[in-house]
Amino acid sequence: MQGTVYKSTGSWYQVKAEDGQRYDCRIKGKFRIQDIKSTNPIAVGDQVKFRLESVAGENVGQIEEILPRKNYMVRKAVKLSKQTHIIAANIDQVFLLITLENPTTFTVFIDRFLATAEAYGIPSVLLFNKADTFDSVSGEATHHLMDLYAGIGYTCLEISAKTGVGTDQVAALMKGKTSMFAGHSGVGKSTLINRIAPELQLRTMETSEQHRQGQHTTTFAEMYDLSFDARIIDTPGIKGFGLVDMEKEEIGDYFPEFFALKSECKFNNCLHVDEPKCAVKQALEEGRIAESRYHSYLQILLGEDETYR
Repeated sequence: MQGTVYKSTGSWYQVKAEDGQRYDCRIKGKFRIQDIKSTNPIAVGDQVKFRLESVAGENVGQIEEILPRKNYMVRKAVKLSKQTHIIAANIDQVFLLITLENPTTFTVFIDRFLATAEAYGIPSVLLFNKADTFDSVSGEATHHLMDLYAGIGYTCLEISAKTGVGTDQVAALMKGKTSMFAGHSGVGKSTLINRIAPELQLRTMETSEQHRQGQHTTTFAEMYDLSFDARIIDTPGIKGFGLVDMEKEEIGDYFPEFFALKSECKFNNCLHVDEPKCAVKQALEEGRIAESRYHSYLQILLGEDETYR
């Protein structure tokens, strides 16, 4: 049988078969001894082949094969720097929820996330949430960031998951596609999903006032079929985003505004650091490239851990 993985708990997988039936499945033993560096060899969104076995009178699936992926979103696993964690596979687009406070989404996190999405060919949409809480300062700061990323070419929307502002636009972008929702804990992913698809009734939790951080309400990635011809993958809140190994020469290619200037650099292998006649450095000096983006690029290039400013 063949189907799509809708939920992963680490040891069990819920698979929706082509006939619409859902089955609880386990990985066949050989997956655990293959040379797989990921902490999770199978991810939500994967297409798999499985066979059914009768266990205690119930049909239980054994996953025997993962079909080739169109793409996947991956990051370094927490505290396991040599291993990776596949967040989801076979994604049409990813929505990154961003809040400037309570909790704060720093640009270095945004840039690392976008660079990974670019590397794996996944279109990104930036959702600036909690518009209902903006004052003159936070509103101006949000619009500055929106202008920055829109200028690079990313779709940016100002929304309020709580009041519904802008959520119709999000739903329109989702129609006919499999979308992944991601962001820090507390940015409002579950609230937004409940606004778009109230029938799901996902659990939400207010942001901790003491620590100004979100509480984890989604423990495992899970995919849902929506009523308007869309599928959504809800993911656990991501605190940090460790990038999977990239060649130094290609990192700049995942920053679209850098890539657009690459051919104007004197050297075709220019790393945009201290090389002469670098078009990217010139654009930075002229204010055509944001300092925050260049700072994020240098952190990745130098292999530094994710730090904020």
